[in-house]
Amino acid sequence: MRLHASCAARATAQGGDAVLLLGPPGSGKSDLLLRLLAGEFTLVADDQVIIEGLNARAPEALAGLLEVRGLGLFRLPFLPEARLRLAITLGEPTGRLPSPRRHALLDLPEITLDPRQPSAPQAAALALAAACGRVTQVAGAFAP
Repeated sequence: MRLHASCAARATAQGGDAVLLLGPPGSGKSDLLLRLLAGEFTLVADDQVIIEGLNARAPEALAGLLEVRGLGLFRLPFLPEARLRLAITLGEPTGRLPSPRRHALLDLPEITLDPRQPSAPQAAALALAAACGRVTQVAGAFAP
């Protein structure tokens, strides 16, 4: 399946644990992706993501390309494929302690994140760590 989305991953011995960024055009997917890449994440795909099982990759023509509004297209290092572990829908969260939920098509843990917040990249990284079981949450989207 091909989705209008962006994807970044943290490298692992198995390739990478990936987060899928979902939202309508102009919602901030590429901007949040750029901020994730400034941290410990690597580009998987921008603008379009091909998903097979739970593996994500860029379409061949877009592999390694990132669009930065106002600057243009850049070729960057990228992972050819990564395992999806979390879906992030960009928008305004509805509560302080959201209930756990799953993405309807992919059956992945899903959260809503406001990409305009300065802490959005750190929140995405923490959510990915929780989705992978590397940190424990007491209450909220990943609580037991």
